[in-house]
Amino acid sequence: MALTYKKAGVDISNIKKSQAAIGKLIESTHKLQKLAKITHGFGHYAGIVEIPGGKLLATHTDGVGTKVVIANLMKKYNTIGIDCVAMNVNDIICIGATPISFVDYIAANKNNQQIFKKIVEGLVTGAKKSTMPIVGGETAIMPDLFAGKGFSFDLAGMVVGMVPKKDLVLGNKIKAGDVIIGAKSSGIHSNGYSLARKALLKKYTVKDKIKGIGVLGNALLAPTEIYVKPVLEMIQKCKVNGLAHITGGAFTKLLRLKKIGYEINSLPKIPPIMGLIEEQGVKSEEMYKTFNMGVGFCVIAPPDQVKKIKSIFKKHKISSQEIGRITSKKGVTVNSIKIA
Repeated sequence: MALTYKKAGVDISNIKKSQAAIGKLIESTHKLQKLAKITHGFGHYAGIVEIPGGKLLATHTDGVGTKVVIANLMKKYNTIGIDCVAMNVNDIICIGATPISFVDYIAANKNNQQIFKKIVEGLVTGAKKSTMPIVGGETAIMPDLFAGKGFSFDLAGMVVGMVPKKDLVLGNKIKAGDVIIGAKSSGIHSNGYSLARKALLKKYTVKDKIKGIGVLGNALLAPTEIYVKPVLEMIQKCKVNGLAHITGGAFTKLLRLKKIGYEINSLPKIPPIMGLIEEQGVKSEEMYKTFNMGVGFCVIAPPDQVKKIKSIFKKHKISSQEIGRITSKKGVTVNSIKIA
């Protein structure tokens, strides 16, 4: 029987229904604050408010999901903070915003100073790569909430960004004929781990050394790439019509930019770790809907901007390539498989 994200405990379609219901409740708060006019609310990569003086503030919050389980199994905590920062800043740049501050939230079943220090070392590494200050945070000890005798924890954060109105990128300018440029991922990043663990850990342990992959746990803990510097540079130097961080829901995420056609047919070679997951009985369609498949970020732009965009990624030591085009037919197709 084929493994799916739903069978691993994560039903994306039902989650989207929950999010839609939550969104309606959230909208009832949008006019409560007279000093902040909602420019763009629930449903995109970040919420945007206009404050006095015409400045736009963007906010977003995210965590690292069950990747923390792998960190615990490996007893390795110095990179998970990079993931936490990346999941936040990579989302907020999707609307053109520059990350200007960050706060973190660590919840654990017990106080462990050494582990907390390692987690924060990762947060600092990610913040430096994003050129963004960490201005505060919260550490909560909740022994009754987390099961197990060992150390267990969750990690999340929130980012604030600023964006001039002229730099706002919401995807509304995307049109048929635009090119999709995919920037290389550094691994699984920070989504799909419920399915990855279900697929891999029934056969392997995190300590197993696998040909072409190395120690499995290390491959699973490869930190999420941070795309802040190249993306903010290309917003200033290129015509960019859409930006997408490929995380939960993978390439189905593109539809949150604009309800149009996304035809992806030139993905890079599938990363070995994702090939290993697929070998355990996960169908291609499920892979494209769950994992980034080697592409962590997408830039959508007119054809005449592609060369410049790729050169900016290269300048920042991130590989990129054309992976597809925008069509007028609504939906997302990857390698001829319709996934949304």
